[in-house]
Amino acid sequence: MRIAVTGSIATDHLMTFPGRFTEQLIADKLDKISLSFLIDRLEIRRGGVAANIAFSLGCLGLNPILVGSVGSDFGEYRQWLDDHGVDTTWMRQSTVHQTARFTVTNDADLNQIASFYPGAMSEDAAIDLAALAGQADLVLIGAGDPAAMLGMTSQCREHQIPFAADTSQQLATLDGAQIRELVTGAAYLFSNEYEASLIEHKTGWTSDELTAQVGVRVTTLAAAGARVDRTGHDPVVVGPVHDVVPLEPTGAGDAFRAGFLAAVAWGLGLERAAQLGNLMAVLVLETTGPQEYKLSAGELAARCAKSYGQAAADELAAHVG
Repeated sequence: MRIAVTGSIATDHLMTFPGRFTEQLIADKLDKISLSFLIDRLEIRRGGVAANIAFSLGCLGLNPILVGSVGSDFGEYRQWLDDHGVDTTWMRQSTVHQTARFTVTNDADLNQIASFYPGAMSEDAAIDLAALAGQADLVLIGAGDPAAMLGMTSQCREHQIPFAADTSQQLATLDGAQIRELVTGAAYLFSNEYEASLIEHKTGWTSDELTAQVGVRVTTLAAAGARVDRTGHDPVVVGPVHDVVPLEPTGAGDAFRAGFLAAVAWGLGLERAAQLGNLMAVLVLETTGPQEYKLSAGELAARCAKSYGQAAADELAAHVG
């Protein structure tokens, strides 16, 4: 199974505020916020949801196709992805813009305040996916330029390429009609709990109605694990990985999606897919930077056995590494 991934490709500037955002907010002054946080750590890392997902799929041996626009500053980043099993030949280079940039500040409770500069990503709407027909078995439409997300979803339908919907960070920008367009007919829909509620609120769909729009609905539950829903089937609920030591959350959801889709590509069931998704997410959660973790097949299998049992570990170990 060959997977293509679209969405943002960016450089991440990750900062840490040692206090709590909530302690700096005054309830009756929220209409005139003016705050500056003294940061005690800055890390500059490779990121962007599409690149993060493709990186993790590459580490798992899937050789994914990364589709998106980048700037002339992307050379070193491209080599990094090539070295980690990502097919970057489908990417286009802007002659005007630099590669997108994500800036985020995390507080002591891992709450986040973030900004995103789209840069070259604003040109993604010009990308033609027609050539992917017959090359990719699934296209993940990740969060990126909204016009590009809508256009690529339409192209997948036109060329009969199965697609996965992952609206995530763009939900605040999209309206109900646009979300319905992005979600309807998706083979998979990925979201966290808050995003799932926001999708329902903006579309006017109930939870059951939303599930009925897609083949498989996957909801990450933070420290509680993940849930997989399909119309006419009992939900698959997978608990969390044990003994997690969180450090920085950026990109954990992207790694979950890669783990889930890798298991699907290997022909494993939805329970195993959610388990591998959780295991991959934890690798990122315990590392600063979404592409800085080291994937060890042995360590992943041991952690899987501890959290999900030896049978699960043996089944995943047959594919990982």
